[in-house]
Amino acid sequence: MPATLLMRFYWYNSLMLTLVALIAFATTFLGGLLALKYTDRLHLVLGFSAGSVIGVAFFDLLPESLALAGENFGISIITSVVALGFVAYLFLDRCITLHAHTDEPGHGQAAATGSDGHCGRGIIGAGSLSIHSFLDGIAVGLAFQVSAAVGAIVAVAVLAHGFSDGINTVSIILKNGGSKQSAFKWLATDALAPVMGIFLSIFFTLPEHILGIALALFCGFFLYIGASDLLPESHHQHPTLWTTVMTALGIAFIFVAVTFAGI
Repeated sequence: MPATLLMRFYWYNSLMLTLVALIAFATTFLGGLLALKYTDRLHLVLGFSAGSVIGVAFFDLLPESLALAGENFGISIITSVVALGFVAYLFLDRCITLHAHTDEPGHGQAAATGSDGHCGRGIIGAGSLSIHSFLDGIAVGLAFQVSAAVGAIVAVAVLAHGFSDGINTVSIILKNGGSKQSAFKWLATDALAPVMGIFLSIFFTLPEHILGIALALFCGFFLYIGASDLLPESHHQHPTLWTTVMTALGIAFIFVAVTFAGI
């Protein structure tokens, strides 16, 4: 590639990453602010978010991973890495961060009593959400290393996920006895996390076959996030019909977007 075209590509990607980072910050903050105001009326948005995240895993990350690394590692290795990503995120969610699900019995009482133990669990849960928001930012940066089209599709899923992350961050703090000030602080942390991940990804590049493996790992992450976090939350204490329809629309949206992007 000529030097002038290479520089244009670099500046275009840098501009796009900056734009995505700003939108990710704003989207996460918006989700959290709406959660502070409306609490439990966003299940349809969460259902759509779940579909979009799962759609990106199936229609974008997995095919790209096979295209980039299939010749070097083979299909069985790549699908094993997808499974590894799923299990690794499960381990992070359940065993290390002790992710606090907002529908567990006793959370309402904890909010009323301000129990220190429940407050601490809420902080751990909010911290875990910030960790995977940071990983989302890295995923966007690596996706843009493949192409602008792949980066744009992954960014759509990350933005949808960021909106629900803002909602969940605020909900976890409030339902575990935290104050609105504490919830706002953690919301700001979660909103900055993907920005930091995107910024970090600018400073390193990966060979194509290693990038393919990284995308397979993120595919497993996205499958877990969609199936374990977003889908259950979208159905929590709500009729499943319309949330299921919104999930299907989210999957269809990503399929159409990937198809029109020519990926």
